[in-house]
Amino acid sequence: MAKKFNFTVKIYYEDTDVGGVVYYANYLKFLERARSEALYSLGFTNLNLREKYNIILIVKSCNIEYRKPALFEDVINIFSEATSFTKTSFTMSQNIFRNNELITEANIHIVAVDINGKPTKIPSELKQNLEN
Repeated sequence: MAKKFNFTVKIYYEDTDVGGVVYYANYLKFLERARSEALYSLGFTNLNLREKYNIILIVKSCNIEYRKPALFEDVINIFSEATSFTKTSFTMSQNIFRNNELITEANIHIVAVDINGKPTKIPSELKQNLEN
């Protein structure tokens, strides 16, 4: 069973449009922060992955469904978990909730690449930590 991560974000004025609704592209920033914090909680950082394992994690694709908008001064919770793996990539399912109501669903395909941008094997240590 995959490890589940939780990250909380408060919505500030800078995150919204003139109507107080979160601008759609800002969800990508929130999801990125949640994925980074998940890695940090496991003892990995993007710098550490590059220096120790010679890999960089990049987003290959993302699929987002916006169900309801997040609004100015909302507090949202982003739940993340790795749902599938290949040798060089994994998919992370990320769901955003406001007051226990699902407002956004995302599936992010992440690939490990070397310094030259070529796909490379995900370190077993990282995979094991994401899975357990």
